[in-house]
Amino acid sequence: MARLSIIIVNWNVRELLDRCLASIFAADLAPGSFEIIVVDSASADDSVAMVRQKYPAVRLLAQERNVGFTRGNNIGLAQAQGDFLLLLNPDTEVSRKALGALVDYLERHPAVGIVGPHTLNSDGSHQSSRRRFPSLMTGIFESSWLAAAAPARIERDYRMLETDDDDIMLVDWVQGSALMLRRELYRDIGGMDEAYVMYSEELDYCRRAKHAGWQVAYHGGAVITHHGGKSSEQVAAQTLIHFHTSKLRYFRKHHGFGQYVFLRAILLLQFAWQLALESVKGALGHKRELRAERVRQYWRVLQSGLSAEA
Repeated sequence: MARLSIIIVNWNVRELLDRCLASIFAADLAPGSFEIIVVDSASADDSVAMVRQKYPAVRLLAQERNVGFTRGNNIGLAQAQGDFLLLLNPDTEVSRKALGALVDYLERHPAVGIVGPHTLNSDGSHQSSRRRFPSLMTGIFESSWLAAAAPARIERDYRMLETDDDDIMLVDWVQGSALMLRRELYRDIGGMDEAYVMYSEELDYCRRAKHAGWQVAYHGGAVITHHGGKSSEQVAAQTLIHFHTSKLRYFRKHHGFGQYVFLRAILLLQFAWQLALESVKGALGHKRELRAERVRQYWRVLQSGLSAEA
């Protein structure tokens, strides 16, 4: 049995996937101690051919349709044989010692079910990846038009900005670009909730883990680089819908129907205001092409209604 199973869900990011796989094979991992499973979600950029040609040792699960990020991870998890299971984005590169450090940490801390690494942006700057669970105020301000008006304490508390990036610590949840879990946790709570097509799925998974009695940790000494959002950039309006619908699903599932209804109304009002503002700017002749594209995106969000089932 492989000690570590690395699961990568890919969609149309062939060059980044190539770099990701190359970084894994260059890592300090003993031969035969790991397996790599790539779940390709019907890519149209020859990702499948690249993997078959350059990385024949990789187990490739090529799907006939785009199954989404969460479903893709569950497909990989169901096939994985390792004692430890790493969900890794294709737009990441791991440092030589990162994966070994994460495995070692889980081996030495049996109460920890999930651990996430210290994540860097493409330019080497720190990427916030450790979090406290969001409050309703976080839901209102996070990644919304009101973000600039958010009280500083909301951002500080949510992103744990009072802690050191290089520390190792217990947290509420860690970002899903690289998330390592032990098999016992997977047996305990199962796979990810597939109602989250993308976004908030790792938040929900960490919350379920903690409800089941497991701890979640951040490892500041295990470093990866996350180039960030390259698949989702290809479908901007749909990305907005998925992001906010997933946020609302999380609040409905874990905070109740009342908070869900209130937050949904606030978000829809924000998008309605943005649509009106962009329409006026476009009518006045200011960057009309840009304004028209934004109006189309916001209109699609409003049409979706941001409805999230529990």
